[in-house]
Amino acid sequence: MSETSPLAREAIRVYCRYEAEVVETFTLCPWAERSRREGHTRQLVLDQPLNSDELLVAIDILAADASVEVGFLLFPCCTMPRVEFERFVSILRDRDQQRGAVFAAAAFHPDAPADLTDAYRLVPFIRRSPDPTIQLIRRSVLESVRRPSDGGTGYIDPTSITDMVAFFKNPPKPPLHERVAQANLEQVQRVGVAPVEQVLNDIRADRARAYAVVLGEDHPAVGMWPTAQV
Repeated sequence: MSETSPLAREAIRVYCRYEAEVVETFTLCPWAERSRREGHTRQLVLDQPLNSDELLVAIDILAADASVEVGFLLFPCCTMPRVEFERFVSILRDRDQQRGAVFAAAAFHPDAPADLTDAYRLVPFIRRSPDPTIQLIRRSVLESVRRPSDGGTGYIDPTSITDMVAFFKNPPKPPLHERVAQANLEQVQRVGVAPVEQVLNDIRADRARAYAVVLGEDHPAVGMWPTAQV
């Protein structure tokens, strides 16, 4: 894993373009810009085949850095299809949770069409990073942005008129992840898919040019994710 090799520098650079020009410009994450501006993000680049033991070590490195609120594991040489990559991340997440996970992990992948059928179907498109990526958000940060109603399950006494009136006047709000997904759907519907897709395509072309120089034009990762039609 690296942060300074030629490939790592390019992988981090194109990821930062995605973060700034897509996630922040289109306001698709409630804490991304603040964490970046305050120096609380960090990226590690892994150019070897995916190995869960090595990734747990990488997670530990980020966890040990108290300044990191949001970490990213970038895989510029990974050619794994999205569904397979998401399955791998799910298994890794389970292993990490068994040892008391410091971070909440999410899979990002460059191969995801825009599906506006509902909020959750759009999530892969929102997470269409230049390379397969694991986003790690420190759980304490998530807790700090949650509303009180996000934690636990509320119980009322159905025989109590006072409780019933309070419940219907202030019904429980959806959990944080649902509110973020719905807000992102509404934002993409408002600005349109084409402007987002155009930026993603420009970043993807930038990635291909940069990786061709670093890895060689014949490397399988260079042209793995062709630009999409707008």
